[in-house]
Amino acid sequence: MTNRSATDAAAPLLLAGARLPGSPEPVDLHVVDGRIASIRPSGHPVEPRADDRAAVRRLELDGLFVVPGLHDRHVHASQWAMVSRRLDLASAESAAAVAALVAASVDEGTTEVIGFGYRDGLWPDLPTLAQLDAASGEVPVVLVSADLHACWLNSAAARRHGVLDAAGTSGVLREDDCFALVRELDDIADDVLDGWVGEAAERAAARGVVGITDYEMRWNRDDWARRAARGIRSLRVSFGVYTQHLDRAIADGLRTGEAIDGTGGLVRVGGYKVITDGSLNTRTAWCFDPYPGLEGHEHPYGLSTVPFDDLVPLMRRASEAGLTPAVHAIGDHANARVLDAFEALGSAGWARCGSIEHAQLLRREDVARFAALGVVASVQPEHAMDDRDVAERYWAGRTDRAFMLAELAAAGVELALGSDAPVAPLDPWVAIAAAVGRARDGREPWHPEQAIEARIALASSTNGAGAAVREGAAADLAVIELDPFAADADALRTMPVAATLLGGRVTHSTLG
Repeated sequence: MTNRSATDAAAPLLLAGARLPGSPEPVDLHVVDGRIASIRPSGHPVEPRADDRAAVRRLELDGLFVVPGLHDRHVHASQWAMVSRRLDLASAESAAAVAALVAASVDEGTTEVIGFGYRDGLWPDLPTLAQLDAASGEVPVVLVSADLHACWLNSAAARRHGVLDAAGTSGVLREDDCFALVRELDDIADDVLDGWVGEAAERAAARGVVGITDYEMRWNRDDWARRAARGIRSLRVSFGVYTQHLDRAIADGLRTGEAIDGTGGLVRVGGYKVITDGSLNTRTAWCFDPYPGLEGHEHPYGLSTVPFDDLVPLMRRASEAGLTPAVHAIGDHANARVLDAFEALGSAGWARCGSIEHAQLLRREDVARFAALGVVASVQPEHAMDDRDVAERYWAGRTDRAFMLAELAAAGVELALGSDAPVAPLDPWVAIAAAVGRARDGREPWHPEQAIEARIALASSTNGAGAAVREGAAADLAVIELDPFAADADALRTMPVAATLLGGRVTHSTLG
């Protein structure tokens, strides 16, 4: 059962017979006013408060484990909600295979094909406009890459969206050209999109998720305020603000961490998001070394999409207005330059706690800079599983410096784990498993020296709540079947979730 009481006021609750990870003794958790009032040995009597007139609900857990509710710190919520409605291209291992999937999806009644999930970094052939035209005729086709940094169009779609010249003979748009087109695809009626997002929120709650940070490239304040008013209240949401909306955000007085009126405190302002380079699969992540095979091309080192002389003033302006910078950087050069920018802000007195989103490829000397500057490393561990083969080809000899979770943690850097959904599933257990095991699909672990223990991975997935429930904390909780500190990576990846609570409200339950 899902969203059983997601919009009701939370009555006092007793979670009876729970277990805490790493502890054999059962406990009872008493939840009052949405917070954990006490944690006591199971069966220990508790006197009700004199002013407590509501009946105490009792939920028997029978030895199930309770952990803090999970947060996905990097999501594109609208894109994630749309994925199940798009042609799935994840299995395609060549441009020809993608074209065949498109051809099979086109019939007399087809008016448009939108696909998602291709990864062309290791394809034996190159995408072309002509290839998609042959597969689709005059039906417009837009195929979005799994990393969201490129899209492949046929001629009909390129004409419709006014990008025929930009698409060229390949039909491929990258980075800003791609982002602009994807925003056009997002132009869906609010009630329809909100319905899809609501379904996605329910699926997230079923995986123990109580909160997300949404970096959709939209004016997210109004979207989430509207959704909360419509009853989508199973998640805490922090939303990002992009450069195209920075003036509006500042004019409206938005400040990171502040709640949006009318949302019951569930929707808050997040950080200022700026994208400084591309992605590895698209070969646009900005690196110190050229990509093999791209020597002599226009951008052999990838792309720096925001010059340093623009980046620092943008970050300073956002910081001055109270918006914490959250800066996308994947390549090692991009990460180094963004750290330079944070350092410049600190030297000028404008430094605020900020993050680098992805922090995928690093120089070793920059690990200590994360720690010294207090910059959060917001990393998506499942990307390591998706990108390992691409990295071995395009970052050969340096992959020990990819997804450096262990070294970042050892240096005292705060880690924040996420999915970048739809790039990876909106499921923190998948991210935790990838961080702990560095493996998937029966393969050998990839650079296991960069794995972190489950306690650190869990703590990095709870938005600062840590790895253990504690008295006084918000009753944002996940009830799970296995001890996460004892489970192996495969078990973590598929962790059974029996219930999820948000401020003491049950947003998902299989307990009856």
